[in-house]
Amino acid sequence: MSPTTPTQSGLKKLPGKKKPPTLTLLRKKIVAASTPERAAGSTRFFKTGKGEYGEGDKFLGLDAAQMKALAREARGLSLEDTLTLLHSGWHEERAIALLILVDAYERGTPADQKAIRRAYLANTKYVNNWDLVDASAAAIVGAGIAADGTKLIERLAKSESLWERRIAMVATHYATRRGDLAPALLIAERLLGDKHDLMHKAVGWMLREVGKRDADALRGFLKKHAPTMPRTALRYSIERFTPEERTRWMSRPSK
Repeated sequence: MSPTTPTQSGLKKLPGKKKPPTLTLLRKKIVAASTPERAAGSTRFFKTGKGEYGEGDKFLGLDAAQMKALAREARGLSLEDTLTLLHSGWHEERAIALLILVDAYERGTPADQKAIRRAYLANTKYVNNWDLVDASAAAIVGAGIAADGTKLIERLAKSESLWERRIAMVATHYATRRGDLAPALLIAERLLGDKHDLMHKAVGWMLREVGKRDADALRGFLKKHAPTMPRTALRYSIERFTPEERTRWMSRPSK
């Protein structure tokens, strides 16, 4: 999808009462909070080497608490400026932009939410690491499942983009937390054959969340799919079972 503009999205200002800092000032605050040592660690942690999933990503060196605080300060930033921040080459700036969008979505009217979701989906190429997906997909994409059904996440699950596929899987967490387990089970089944380890982890994670609400629903899924599931997905999904039950599931012969 190509990047969207505020005009195309239909929303020029994100919800917020206080006057936020300008984008220029926000970026100065982000740089001021940066730590070279943390940046170096993040570069290694997020696999930015050649051929790795985060190849070429750049870090300033902020922790999660700092990014959340800066996003709160920026509440009410214009959508145009938020998307400019999302298009940044710096990982933390993209993360803060997504936190701003999530906050605006949760505070916004149905019309605001529709526009924010549209802008998000048009800019998924900038939601390009697992932490960025995990911080935004459920709140912005998953929140629409109850009203709009699963067509969107089913389409995203077919995407060639690793990050769009992860968005599809993680988005189901919103429904799962509210007792609707069907979306997670549907998308997990669609993505069981995915080749990427990050998707194996996401599938297993979302299945584990299903199991928190209904262990028998998870067991029913596993009875059908455990022999053919990637071992990482299976291991993640059964983490809350007893050691004895985990051993039984992991010992099942693979087909």
